[in-house]
Amino acid sequence: MNNTERTILEIEGMNCSSCALSIEKKLNERGVKNVQVSFSNAEAVFLNETNIPLASIVTDIESLGYKVVLNENDQHKPWYNTTAGRFYLTVPFTIVLMLHMVFPHSFLSSYLLQFILCLPVFIIGWIHFGKSSIASVLNKTPNMDVLILMGSSSAFIYSMIGMFIMPDSHNMLFFETTATIITLVLLGNLIEHRTVQQATSAIKELTQLQPQTAQKVYLHLGEEKTETINYKEVKPGDILLINTGDKIPADGEIIWGQGTINESMITGENIPVERSLQEKVLAGTILEHGIVKIRATKSYEENTLSKIVALVKEAQRNKPAIQKLGDRVSYIFVPAVILIALLTFIITWFVLDKTLARSLINAIAVLVISCPCAMGLATPTAVMAGLGRAGKNGMLIKGATTLETLSGAGVIFFDKTGTLTKGNFSIKEIKLFGKQNEQEIKNLLYSIESYSNHPIAKALVTQLKLTTQPVSFKEVEEQKGLGIKAIDDLGNTYLAGSLKLMQANHINTAINQVLDIYLSINGNLTAALLIEDEIKEDAAELISRLKLMHLDVIMLSGDKKDKCEAVASQLGIETVFSSQLPQQKLDILKEYGNKKITVMVGDGINDAPALSAAHIGISLSSASEVAINAAQVVLIRPNQIIDVYHVIKVSKATLLTIKQNLFWAFFYNVIAIPVAAAGYLSPMIGALSMAFSDVIVVGNSIRLKFKKIS
Repeated sequence: MNNTERTILEIEGMNCSSCALSIEKKLNERGVKNVQVSFSNAEAVFLNETNIPLASIVTDIESLGYKVVLNENDQHKPWYNTTAGRFYLTVPFTIVLMLHMVFPHSFLSSYLLQFILCLPVFIIGWIHFGKSSIASVLNKTPNMDVLILMGSSSAFIYSMIGMFIMPDSHNMLFFETTATIITLVLLGNLIEHRTVQQATSAIKELTQLQPQTAQKVYLHLGEEKTETINYKEVKPGDILLINTGDKIPADGEIIWGQGTINESMITGENIPVERSLQEKVLAGTILEHGIVKIRATKSYEENTLSKIVALVKEAQRNKPAIQKLGDRVSYIFVPAVILIALLTFIITWFVLDKTLARSLINAIAVLVISCPCAMGLATPTAVMAGLGRAGKNGMLIKGATTLETLSGAGVIFFDKTGTLTKGNFSIKEIKLFGKQNEQEIKNLLYSIESYSNHPIAKALVTQLKLTTQPVSFKEVEEQKGLGIKAIDDLGNTYLAGSLKLMQANHINTAINQVLDIYLSINGNLTAALLIEDEIKEDAAELISRLKLMHLDVIMLSGDKKDKCEAVASQLGIETVFSSQLPQQKLDILKEYGNKKITVMVGDGINDAPALSAAHIGISLSSASEVAINAAQVVLIRPNQIIDVYHVIKVSKATLLTIKQNLFWAFFYNVIAIPVAAAGYLSPMIGALSMAFSDVIVVGNSIRLKFKKIS
């Protein structure tokens, strides 16, 4: 095993965040690094830098009472070993036990019968909660199972004393309390797991988009044939056939045919789009009409859908700072509740002079009504719901901390070219200053700019592709924020880029007009181009909405002053920094970042440093790979710049949901524990309310997936 790679283990049996904390503590003590244990994801992630045998680590985890799933066969447990199975086994016994309260003078009141009915439920309770609770105590991180086991066992043992030592005392029989506590908590676990799955279903929903097979096209004896292969076997360069209604199995480029493709599952855009020769398609999208052949450009690990799933998984493991509060409280919660229960028993019996039975019942009620799970679930379920909603609408967020930081944004910077404008550049005018004609200049520009990822360069290459003859170079160097330097086989030196590139190389540009792209050969200005671009349709609406959110909006661009100010004027941006080199952008971001949380939106290689320097970087999917890697948020729909507003709204809604969940979790426990201690709640009502307090928290997180937030 490569000790620089992360190990991910799926874990069964965690019932609350305290369970996750106990596993996390155990792994930290074992010596592995960067441990992240997620109750809601049911997994542990860590770096095993010291090459501790995996079997040893698994043994450590399972010694705490949990099950590590190492292969798919481990997941198929007998039904009676599942939470659902154990709940359904306890229900009939508990119902019959409860009936004696309705018919107090019937045969159901028999001590022996009540004992016989309660015993199977009590055993199931110990099987379900026992190993985990004992191991957590030994590990000095007691979890919620300890409270449940203490409460149910106290009632059972007390009833046994009443049955065998004081058989005439009806006030000492609480077999139905024991059974009801266990059954209701199992019900709560069952409902909680199912609602958590709904709140954290983003990964499942995304992975279901990936078709499991692909139709690979190959030649056999000169005849074209197809074979069905697993999607994981697709390699770059493979030719794939997609028919009407099929999901596209890999990112690729259409090489034959045309069709109507529904990309809503990736981009969030509901209107199908037409795709034809040389246009790109994405894995997971659906060919609604037509037949096409595509050439796969990426393997399944590298395709857009797989990267989305990987980003969402990584983000779900990530803990925002606000979750640390819940984790700290959960860590001390169980010992505190046990202490409160003991004090309740002592005060009720010795100070208030109540009966032993009443004192015990009050203490048990405190144990079973307390709910550390709600605090543990408050943050991760909301984060996952928020990440899932963003992901399904074409907004990829790298980490839960990004959500929390983005929600507090104070100033947002925009690059101009390709971000606020479409980047669909076209040559408006070519001015010649050398002996080369216009076609020769186009040939040189196409060949040089094909080495650049800058939006203007990419647009020019697309425009000139069909009308030029490529020129070969033996050496090419891109100078960030300036342009390209190239040397051909004859030793001629070419410079193509901005006015600053010319000035940096002492090229004479004493002409009457400031243009966009300059081309020099061997130190002499040869040509210059005037480029035109269009503003994105939703850019003005975006700026208006951001201002209504009281964000400072600033343009930060390397483009010329007149062009930046023209675009800024149309969009209503008052503050403009133009002609900025990458280092200058960093200095501006640092200055503003000392006062407010900064967000940078950009798409070029020259934006990568700024995207990294801002508190939050937002990049477009059409951006350079460097910019995408530098950003914390990637917008899949590059022509929908309004998604910058949407992702900020999602982050604010997620943080609000977390705060609501934490408030409820704290409020519930602050109110419920004193009420139970005072004797106003029975243990059975306490167990039921404890179970549903989790459901309320998770339900509020699920609401985030559907409620209107923009």
